[in-house]
Amino acid sequence: MPTFTGEEAQEYDNRITRLVPGYELLHQLTNAQLSATLTDNAHILVVGAGTGKEIAALANINSTWQFTAQDTSADMLAIAKQRFIEQGIDSRVTIECSPVDKIKAKADVVLCLLVMHFVEDNGDKKQILKSIKANLKKGANLYIADLMRPETTFERESQLNTCAQLGLTEAGKTQMGHNLEREFYPLDRMRFSELLNECGFGIPKLYFKALGFSGYVV
Repeated sequence: MPTFTGEEAQEYDNRITRLVPGYELLHQLTNAQLSATLTDNAHILVVGAGTGKEIAALANINSTWQFTAQDTSADMLAIAKQRFIEQGIDSRVTIECSPVDKIKAKADVVLCLLVMHFVEDNGDKKQILKSIKANLKKGANLYIADLMRPETTFERESQLNTCAQLGLTEAGKTQMGHNLEREFYPLDRMRFSELLNECGFGIPKLYFKALGFSGYVV
C-alpha cells in the first residue's frame, strides 16, 4: 500500500478529482447519508484520512461530531492537521498515524473511501476490514468506496477518456493506465461481497457508481 509523501502529498487534492470520475459526488452522497443517520456527538473514524478534506467537510455539517483521522502517511496527516487548525476543528479530531489494527476507537460509523484498491487480496484486505469491524459499534455502518474490476471490455478506456476530460494530462493518462493494469488490486462484486461477509459485515448496498468506482454501505 503506497504512502503518499512529499510532493505527492502536496498535490493529492489537486490530482484526485482528475483521477476519479464523480469524486466530489461520492463525498456529497456519503455526507448526505451521514447527515440523515447520525445523531449529535457521533464519532466518525475515517480510514485513509489523507489531507483531511473529508473530515473538514463533515465538521461543517454538525458541530458536535468527533473524528479519528487514520492514515499511514505522516506528510498527508501534517497537511490535515494544519487544515483542522485553520478551520478551528482540531480539538474535535484525533490524528492516528498508524495502521488501522492499532486504532482503538469505537466509532458510530467508519468511512473507507478509495483506499482498499491499493491493498492486495492476500490476507491484507481481510486484515484491514477485520480491524475496521473491531472499531465499529454494534450495528454501525461502514461506507466503503473502491475501484472494482471492469464489468465491460471498454470500462477502463472510458475511465481514462473521462480523466482526460477532467484535465488529466496525456502523461498522466498513460501513468493512470499503467496503474489500473499493474498497481491496483480491484475485486469483482462477488469477491467483494464474500470478503465483507468473511469479516462480519452484511450485504453491501450500492449507493454510488461511476465507471470503475463503486461506493457501498454495509
